[in-house]
Amino acid sequence: MKSILGMGNALTDILAVLQDDALLRQFHLPKGSMQHVDMQTGDRIWQTLKPMGVQYVAGGSAANTITCTAIFGMESGFIGKIGDDDLGHLYKSDQEQYGIRSTLLKGSNSSGRAMVFITAPNAERTFAVYLGAALELVPEDLKPEYFEGYDYFHIEGYLVQNQNLVRKAVEYARAAGCIISLDMASYNVVESNEAFLHDIVDHYVDIVFANESEARAFTGMEPREALDEIARHCSIAVVKVGKDGSMVRDASEYHYIEAWPAATVDATGAGDTYAAGFLYAHSLGLPLKVCGEVGSIIAAKVVEVIGTKIDIPRWKDAKNEIRSLIADCQSKTEK
Repeated sequence: MKSILGMGNALTDILAVLQDDALLRQFHLPKGSMQHVDMQTGDRIWQTLKPMGVQYVAGGSAANTITCTAIFGMESGFIGKIGDDDLGHLYKSDQEQYGIRSTLLKGSNSSGRAMVFITAPNAERTFAVYLGAALELVPEDLKPEYFEGYDYFHIEGYLVQNQNLVRKAVEYARAAGCIISLDMASYNVVESNEAFLHDIVDHYVDIVFANESEARAFTGMEPREALDEIARHCSIAVVKVGKDGSMVRDASEYHYIEAWPAATVDATGAGDTYAAGFLYAHSLGLPLKVCGEVGSIIAAKVVEVIGTKIDIPRWKDAKNEIRSLIADCQSKTEK
């Protein structure tokens, strides 16, 4: 089986389910956005959340994807930076648990954390992110040998706060012969780094994942037209449209993928998990449509739980459904 390396902000997700938007207004967090906060604000939010009962989960966009590819059985690695503290130790232990080959460098600041507010009525997510040590990952930390031996390299758009880091990473990944995939991450990240992202996609990226707001920010177009535009700049474009499913296309094919049935309670990690399913199926050489369907199946499992970690029964269901889908695909091919 092929292998995959991810690189991203090593963040511990601190999940809080809110009954209303009062806390978002208190900390001036636009609903549905991803906002960076300084250490002081991050500590104030954390102290406010603690009495409410929160869930701690090792996360970060690319790390979520890599955790799932590891569970699928792909040899998986991750590059990030953590602090020498309890959250950093939790993060390292979590990746080891899943068999991820981690390169977790140590920073001078405390470990990064993403405070995730989940609000009614549609389990919408709002992020207040203190990057901490994760922000200290710099181009000089990277070495060509980190990338060698991997078939895929997956990077999150959140890293573009350090454009030189992203450029160095994709250069090393390309030199190592990796297929490079990029998750756009957030519409405001795309808006703030549009020219740079266009340059990286044009010159290095093979597979782009975006949701409808990110695709709109990147192209100025609505989702269907945005898909076509993104596909002009890379080998495969994927635009996710939430409960309405996703669209995938390459130079010769277009497919609309229906969302897999799910009882949604929290959409956190759905895009990260979709990317894992898609890349896993792609690594098996499956057709483009099936790649999207595998992504849809596994994304449907994570939205049924709070946080980004799918429980064992749902993983078993997902693997059975994916095996059935692949068998059906192979049967049709043989006819």
